Amino acid sequence: MTEDNENAQTDPVADLHERRRRIREEMGGADRVARMRADEIPTIRDHIDGLLDDGTFRELGTHSRSMRLEDRHNTPGDGKVGGEGEIEGRPVAIGGDDITVKKGSSAIVGSRRLHRLYERAIERGMPYVYVGETGGGRIPDLIGAEGIAEVAPDPELARRRRQIPMATVIVGQSFGGSSFQSAFSDFVVQVRGSVLAVTSPRVFEIATGEVIGFEELGGVDVHSRITGQIDLGVETFEESYLAIRRWLSYLPPNAWTSAPRNEFRADLEPDDSLAAMVPSKRTRGYDMRRFSAALCDPGSFMELQPGYARNLTAGLGRLDGFSVGIIGNNPMFNAGVLDPGACRKAIRLMCLCDAFNLPVVFLMDVPGFMVGKAVEHDRILALAIRFVEALGNMSTPTLTVTLRKGFGLAFPAMNGSGLGSSGLYSWPGAEIGFMDPEVGVNVAYAARLDEMDAEEAEIERARMISDISLATSPYEAAGTLRIDEVIDPADTRRVLVNDLRQLDGRRVPQPEERPLSYWPTV
Repeated sequence: MTEDNENAQTDPVADLHERRRRIREEMGGADRVARMRADEIPTIRDHIDGLLDDGTFRELGTHSRSMRLEDRHNTPGDGKVGGEGEIEGRPVAIGGDDITVKKGSSAIVGSRRLHRLYERAIERGMPYVYVGETGGGRIPDLIGAEGIAEVAPDPELARRRRQIPMATVIVGQSFGGSSFQSAFSDFVVQVRGSVLAVTSPRVFEIATGEVIGFEELGGVDVHSRITGQIDLGVETFEESYLAIRRWLSYLPPNAWTSAPRNEFRADLEPDDSLAAMVPSKRTRGYDMRRFSAALCDPGSFMELQPGYARNLTAGLGRLDGFSVGIIGNNPMFNAGVLDPGACRKAIRLMCLCDAFNLPVVFLMDVPGFMVGKAVEHDRILALAIRFVEALGNMSTPTLTVTLRKGFGLAFPAMNGSGLGSSGLYSWPGAEIGFMDPEVGVNVAYAARLDEMDAEEAEIERARMISDISLATSPYEAAGTLRIDEVIDPADTRRVLVNDLRQLDGRRVPQPEERPLSYWPTV
């Protein structure tokens, strides 16, 4: 018997520490870890340390390993690592894929480990963060019925109802399990150079003969601009850690507690700079992202999905220290029109805010819904009504300011009158109506040309312009109480902050009374 074996038998605590050291330092092989370090590729443990406050990680499931006898000696964690720690002093659960163990592939015990972390997060009411770069399901572990039943998308995630915030950061090649995890999540960050997809291009080629590159399939540009399946694309791992930490700072740890309010208090003096940012001519563009940042507390606006459906700006921010969602039409892109992508983007943020009781501020400047064959084939009808349906089911307070215009179905869709807004305001020069007055006049004018000569038509045109201009005035809406008040643009921040302070004392619905918490995440 060797001296080491004798020591292990006589000192089980020393044996525990040695086992734990070997698993945590050597992982799936000391040589693999060394190669990753040499190539400046973080291990899953490096990612976890980067996300958490220093020294707060407490690992769970350290001694888990593959169920297959031939793999027990070389599969520490069975390809997954996780535990609990703190971010900005607040508890979180965290897990992820260990690519030093069979490329982080998903198998039975590793999946059980992640499920256990999630169970504890729900029970303790703390956010769950996932670091994804798995090679997919492990073969032959999953060939049988038992294997596939263990690693199928976790039914508990499907029943989550957004009781806790859930975030995923994609740091490498992600196929299968970690991709599914991202689709369940409320916030997804992807690092440039990584890939997010259901299946690897190699499987595509074998199954269908289609040849496609990793970046073309699921790189940052694809998901940030085309699919909208991520909320933020970043260049470095460090940026991804900061993004996760910042996003969590706006949210409560769970649906039963209030979002944190920081110590900043807004200046409620009139602010003429807000009006100066918005051109009086409604066909001129301006950047709603800049306006949203100027309206919120300094440095607090965090735009989400910035490259996707840019005609709508969406994000989280703070007003008077309160966490809020911001949804605004962006005339800088496609005149701020609503299209299918804009609807999806708005609904995603509305679901998050409703689940965690964050008020939502709508900044309206919308010419209507996009028309044409392309958007009709992209289900604009279903998505427009889904947008309105989401508004009608929101339990969290909503506040609306019409800056320049609100036309057609887009007016109620952007939280106009009749859908339960807690405060509905308009700037004095805004226009509200069935359609853009110029379009309405041109349609009516064209229809009357056959009935009158040119001089009569011009007189009729001038009359129609005058009539429509009067009809679309915000004072008409205010006169019939379809909006609460026409406000001085310089008072916009003061009006919103006063409402938020009053709403802070309202009865907060229980999580099961917040319908959008049940809605799909994507």
